Amino acid sequence: MIIPRTIRRLQERRTHKNGPWAELFESYSGDEIVSLDCETTSLDVSKAEILSIGAVRIKGQKVKTSDRLDIRLKPPASLTSESIKVHKIRASDLSDGIELDEALDKLLAFIGNRPILGYYVNYDIRMIDKFLRPKYGFGLPNKAIELSHVYHDIIKWKHVGGDVDLRFDTIASKLDIPIIQRHTALGDAITVALMYVRLKHGQAPTNTH
Repeated sequence: MIIPRTIRRLQERRTHKNGPWAELFESYSGDEIVSLDCETTSLDVSKAEILSIGAVRIKGQKVKTSDRLDIRLKPPASLTSESIKVHKIRASDLSDGIELDEALDKLLAFIGNRPILGYYVNYDIRMIDKFLRPKYGFGLPNKAIELSHVYHDIIKWKHVGGDVDLRFDTIASKLDIPIIQRHTALGDAITVALMYVRLKHGQAPTNTH
């Protein structure tokens, strides 16, 4: 039986509220958001492996590019020439990659209980949960913010009628945001963060170092 995500999250919160990761299940009261992206071997969650994880924090109108996470994992056996065509990541590029368990520890410490922003963010969360649950017994409980939904709602509100093109490159172009190292986890995470700041604040985002 498939357990709905909301019910599963409530069950996990009850189970882990007094455990070592209890902070993750507390309501977030700060003003930061984490933009997250994963590069994987496939778009099929059931078969895919994670190659790299990128994340950057947003505070107000600032994308804190110096406060970031840039993780490469050891190359999985499922890394094929076909997947390389998409993300351009070769096994040699991952020669200094870390083990998945270490990557998950670093990711949880970086995100905390902050909201998670992404482009098709549910895919990234499902990918992480696939490996997180067997290790910790829970998935990411964080609030998720989908960039394309934010963009769609704002464009529809300002310009009633017609379809809205939600492709990554189109959104970046319409918002006059440069695409930073497309199809790299950190590059996509930073680009999404810049687009989100532009959408929410209606002015040129501040890219801080």
